[in-house]
Amino acid sequence: MLYYLFEYLDKYFDVPGAGVFQYITFRSALAIIMSLLLSTIFGKRVIGYLRRQQVGETVRELGLEGQTQKAGTPTMGGLIIIFSTLLPVLLLAKLDNIYIILLIITTIWMGAIGFLDDYIKIFKKDKAGLKGIFKVIGQVGLGIIVGATLYFHPGVTIRKDVVKSNIEINASQNTINPVSLEEKSTATTIPFFKNNEFDYAELLSWTGDGYRDYAWIVFIAIVIFIITAVSNGANLTDGIDGLAAGTSAISVIALGVFTFVSGNIIFSNYLNIMFIPHSGEMTVFIAAFVGALIGFLWYNSFPAAVFMGDTGSLTIGGIIAVLAIAVRKEMLIILFCGIFFAETFSVILQVTYFKYTKKRFGEGRRIFLMSPLHHHYQKKGYHESKIVTRFWIVGIMLAIVSIVTLKLR
Repeated sequence: MLYYLFEYLDKYFDVPGAGVFQYITFRSALAIIMSLLLSTIFGKRVIGYLRRQQVGETVRELGLEGQTQKAGTPTMGGLIIIFSTLLPVLLLAKLDNIYIILLIITTIWMGAIGFLDDYIKIFKKDKAGLKGIFKVIGQVGLGIIVGATLYFHPGVTIRKDVVKSNIEINASQNTINPVSLEEKSTATTIPFFKNNEFDYAELLSWTGDGYRDYAWIVFIAIVIFIITAVSNGANLTDGIDGLAAGTSAISVIALGVFTFVSGNIIFSNYLNIMFIPHSGEMTVFIAAFVGALIGFLWYNSFPAAVFMGDTGSLTIGGIIAVLAIAVRKEMLIILFCGIFFAETFSVILQVTYFKYTKKRFGEGRRIFLMSPLHHHYQKKGYHESKIVTRFWIVGIMLAIVSIVTLKLR
């Protein structure tokens, strides 16, 4: 909203300084400051309200140290993250940008699913919360919306080789004219390879001529899988104070780097990466999201004064997934979301091995003392603040490696 106001003032009244709102970097800086202030100041009021409404966490007895002290801690703190992200975005971003629209829809959609899950747990006294099938339906529904929009919307395009495809030499007039060769594509980026682009449509090449007409089916299916996997991974990671919020902030910062360079014609040309027109606007959303996550950590770090609940964790995972898909870096998710992957994989391994050994030996055996992975280290006697700090360090290392892939090919 402020973007359009200052654009109007600059265009018709030539107000000094109004033109600075045209710069993504300026609006991103404002967004992170605004969201950080909102989450820290507004967050205290939300926590007080949740405490008065007795919206407290019900803790299952798992035999973990310090677990009983967490009972009654306000949950549904994800509302702080959602509000502190959306308000700066609505004020500072271009609201007609298709990527911003998708991210706003994702935030509200996944936030609603998580809120309903928390509401059932707290107010209906049902520890199971929203049935898993309904969560999956919600995630699949979002995947269909995001996938179909990215595939069919005319504003979602790429330009692969800016220098060669964006210049036309006019021999008769001895001039060089810019040529817009933006194209629809289901291409994505494969890390560590020199010719690092892969088109999902090629997965259907075996069907014969005309296979590209059905590429949308494969693309939407992949989007659904990624959104479901990452949102559930974030949910599993939210198990101890500050873990999910901190590791998510690190991952989103890495995504911010990818988004900025992929949406900037100069940097994408220099780095020889896929240029995605109009995607740079997502940097404003990312800045607001990072500020909200860091501000939330003010209250969520050990000992936590509030938990994000599924309201926060499902929203975080959904946003990260959509950002990665939109900027064509979904194949890097295992790297910059390595903590989410490790937590999810530990649960899959634990359950699979337990069922296998129970069927073969009549008694279920475990690989980890407890899953997800952070509980394994708690069982080994590590304090949760040490576990969280070390997971953050690993997350930072993985984020740096992810960013290095921009040139390491």
